Amino acid sequence: MIPVNRGDVLGQYTSNALHDGGRWGWSMTNDILLFIAIGFAAQMVDGAIGMAYGITATTILMGFGVPPATASASVHAAEVFTTAASGAAHWRMGNVDRKLVLRLAVPGMLGGSIGAYVLATVPGDRIRPIVSAYLLVMGVVIVWRAIWKERSEHKAPKHVGLLGLVGGFLDAIGGGGWGAMVTTTLIGLGASARFAIGSANVAEFFVTATVTATFVATVGLTLWPVTTGLVIGGIVAAPFAAYATKHLPDRPVMILVGVVVILLSLRSLLMVLW
Repeated sequence: MIPVNRGDVLGQYTSNALHDGGRWGWSMTNDILLFIAIGFAAQMVDGAIGMAYGITATTILMGFGVPPATASASVHAAEVFTTAASGAAHWRMGNVDRKLVLRLAVPGMLGGSIGAYVLATVPGDRIRPIVSAYLLVMGVVIVWRAIWKERSEHKAPKHVGLLGLVGGFLDAIGGGGWGAMVTTTLIGLGASARFAIGSANVAEFFVTATVTATFVATVGLTLWPVTTGLVIGGIVAAPFAAYATKHLPDRPVMILVGVVVILLSLRSLLMVLW
């Protein structure tokens, strides 16, 4: 038996799909289980700490040879469904600040549509080191607040419109990052981790829908089997992640968020430098 590399299989499928629609073969049928598992794991992390679904899924797809714009389009298409499920679960658990959602979603939709259009025409590699450095600083701030600063009742930060705009833009450019940018900054500014995560998740649905629509109009969607696997895994995980967010105390959640952000940011910076 000749060994088959999964990256080669997916890369060949992607190439065919981009040029002539592709075919859904046996190897990809087997791989859908892999993407269900990826979707489940990514959504558990994203729903519980408010970040990493898009970054995780997009990184894996690009590792399989999928072009950045196609990977981002596929992941955002899946996130339309997973963010809807996650947002609904957080809403039912009482993790959502409605006014904060509105103030994030509207500028986020605008930034997301601009970012998707830019990614379809201009490489976004030059922006990533700047974003990684910013997130590294915010991760340190979150850990510092969790360990040394006393927590007060939730109070939504002021002037979050620009945060939503930038978060939506960078999310589209990087195939993910709304949670890392928006949730991280909200918690860093003093918002309750529970409401920051829940509200950012609900707002992300509207941003993701807008980004996906922009990608459909520019590069199209070709990897529907992969998207389907991510959707199934994400929807199954959503209620469990929302439940964890509601019942975990703020301090350990903040420390977990901060550590994850620091590690992801350091990894991105090291990849750029080396």
